[in-house]
Amino acid sequence: MDKYVIDGGRRLFGAVALQSAKNSVLPLLAASILTEKRVVIRDTPQISDVLCMAQILRELGADVRFSGGNTIIESADATSHEISSVLTGELRSPVFMLGSLLTRFHRALIAYPGGCDIGLRPIDLHLNALKQLGVGISERDGCIFCECEKLRGAEILLDFPSVGATENIMLAAVKAEGRTVLAGAAKEPEIVDLQNFLNAMGAKVAGAGSDVIEIEGVQELGSVTYKPMKDRIEAGTFLIACAVCGGEVETSGLKGENLRLLLHKLRENGCKIHTKNDKIRIESSGRLRCNRRIETMPFPGFPTDLQAQATALNAGADGGALIVENLFETRFKYVPELQKMGADIQVKGRNAFVRGVRKLHGASVVAGDLRGGAALVIAALGAEGRTEVLDLSHIDRGYADFRGKLKSLGAEIRRVRV
Repeated sequence: MDKYVIDGGRRLFGAVALQSAKNSVLPLLAASILTEKRVVIRDTPQISDVLCMAQILRELGADVRFSGGNTIIESADATSHEISSVLTGELRSPVFMLGSLLTRFHRALIAYPGGCDIGLRPIDLHLNALKQLGVGISERDGCIFCECEKLRGAEILLDFPSVGATENIMLAAVKAEGRTVLAGAAKEPEIVDLQNFLNAMGAKVAGAGSDVIEIEGVQELGSVTYKPMKDRIEAGTFLIACAVCGGEVETSGLKGENLRLLLHKLRENGCKIHTKNDKIRIESSGRLRCNRRIETMPFPGFPTDLQAQATALNAGADGGALIVENLFETRFKYVPELQKMGADIQVKGRNAFVRGVRKLHGASVVAGDLRGGAALVIAALGAEGRTEVLDLSHIDRGYADFRGKLKSLGAEIRRVRV
């Protein structure tokens, strides 16, 4: 097990080249088995979730290799429709494989997915939608078994704009017989990225980015080389880190419209924000005001994946903030670790009441989930003294070379084997 050793109080200056989006690359990998032709995903981040998805594809019979920062998938020899419980226990993304496996093999067997312990995250929306496409579903011994003679287009209405369910339906419908109309779809930029990827393979998908997506089934999909969008959550993490520490940081590769509400909140904190083309620059004095209220919502609302980082920011700002988590019921599990650093935060259900303190102080803390771990790193960068952040396995799921990028900006951070 590794840990970060962080000496806080350093201002951050410089530029960050963003990685490809974790939340885009994973469904693209799942989509790769829709074709027996070669798929190349460029600039793939070397994070543990990507490595796990690559291993899942290998277990299905695909040949997956990494070369020059790209991921190359050859799935012509894929024959298995089963995903082992060992791999599904490590991350949430194998649930995306249901749609792809049903399209490719007309059957799928997966264990219930794992990932970060931030709440139940039921997959009923996925399963109900698949039933409408003609899929029979049974559940036994902690596994989901899906089977169909053929997939048929349907009109589907989601009760909630779930990103995962939207992507799964797209993957299941892309070669289904006839037309599928999905209403109530998620609008996240990663959904648009998946649409663009599928269409580059020869699919007929339209409407991504709105709440209605239309999919006309095709008989065959071909080879594709594709460069995913940049990671808006990574961008937000570095912008918040600069806000806390003070300094000036610029991210490149992502337009400000993908983080519009975060940038508005950072201006509320007292930061200066400049956007031009695909660059976002933040200037911060390090003396921040609390946001009065942050409430997580589906896109274009405030991202739940930046809630923990925003809470860490408010913990060391002037005033008080109310943080409302609408998507995951246990996403405040990192709060006791921030409290070890002197944060004044009270959690009641889905609400966190933050009273900013003058300065957080160093402590030994444990990263219990991906974004909570990033929040602890941010808090440590702005704190007085030395902080040890233990159990980096969760952080490694979503951030490639996190230490190296922070160090290049001037942070005093080391990675040490425990």
